[in-house]
Amino acid sequence: MIDFGLCDRAGRHVTLRPVGDDNWRAVADVAPRDDQRAWVAALAARYLVLTMRSDVWTSLAVFADEAVVGHVMWGVDGDGSRWLGGLVVDAAEQDRGVGRATVRTLVDWLAGQDGGGHPIRLSYHPDNAPAAALYRSLGFAPTGAMEDDEIVVELRP
Repeated sequence: MIDFGLCDRAGRHVTLRPVGDDNWRAVADVAPRDDQRAWVAALAARYLVLTMRSDVWTSLAVFADEAVVGHVMWGVDGDGSRWLGGLVVDAAEQDRGVGRATVRTLVDWLAGQDGGGHPIRLSYHPDNAPAAALYRSLGFAPTGAMEDDEIVVELRP
């Protein structure tokens, strides 16, 4: 379990846990709001399959207290940078600070891996204003690069 003691705005303790036999179905069923489906998969199940079919990504279940409320994945690029991807907070759980607590928790954990010092990157679609605002508020800055049709941003620890 990855736990930095962060809570959402409702006071629920947000942790990141491995996806396993006890929670994979709940994670697979995580679905964003309909208006977000242009930027993220309709179900987190797509990201679970991606992590099963790739050596790059690792999926994590996002918990608020003891309830699965989202999915996030992370990976390491060839240059040593750490990447966040596949962040989906269930539609019923949004606007409560779960996404912010998830990103902060994963960033803090990744920053301490392998001696730290590696940039942490992610990408988002330019039309996804809520994502842009969240990542900017957490200190991510544009790199000038694009990944497919998404803006790449990074945080330097």
